[in-house]
Amino acid sequence: MKALVLFAHPCEESFGSALHAGIVDSLTARGWDVDDCDLYAEKFQPILTTEERRRYHEVPANIEPVRDYVERLRAAEALIFSFPVWNFGYPAILKGFLDRVFLPGVSFKLVDGKVRPNLTNIRKLAAVTTYGGTRLRAFGAGDPPRKHFTRAVWHVTRPETMKYLALYDMNRADDARRAAFLDRVKREMGAL
Repeated sequence: MKALVLFAHPCEESFGSALHAGIVDSLTARGWDVDDCDLYAEKFQPILTTEERRRYHEVPANIEPVRDYVERLRAAEALIFSFPVWNFGYPAILKGFLDRVFLPGVSFKLVDGKVRPNLTNIRKLAAVTTYGGTRLRAFGAGDPPRKHFTRAVWHVTRPETMKYLALYDMNRADDARRAAFLDRVKREMGAL
């Protein structure tokens, strides 16, 4: 199976980087072909330009500025997001990826003005994330990353399986709690 891992964290010494490595190592150990897309290391440009927005609905010309990323996404059978939640949202680089790569004709098609799934090559979908605050605090804010991932990203992929693995209250998590979460992520990726 071919997996695209989208990683969005700028610091290689972060716990997020340890989670990312755990994901890649677990999938590789299972014999998967892993396309490891570290958005910061690849210097992904997250800004949707004026011209890109004007051509947003011009399928297939809209993919030209991000053709390589579109091809990587279309080649994947599994899609795994690895990111921290900052200010109750995705890191800007990951949000920019979604804005620039999840385009009409790529992740969805418009049929009579309604969004229809178009990334049906994605059979397995997962997110691995950390939140600084508690689950209750995230719930009180509406937990936008969870909702977006489990609704919007799910809708355009319609995978056979989906997982959303979150460590809440990261700001107060001790070594044992972080280690337990990392072990859980490795187990879940081993069973994805």
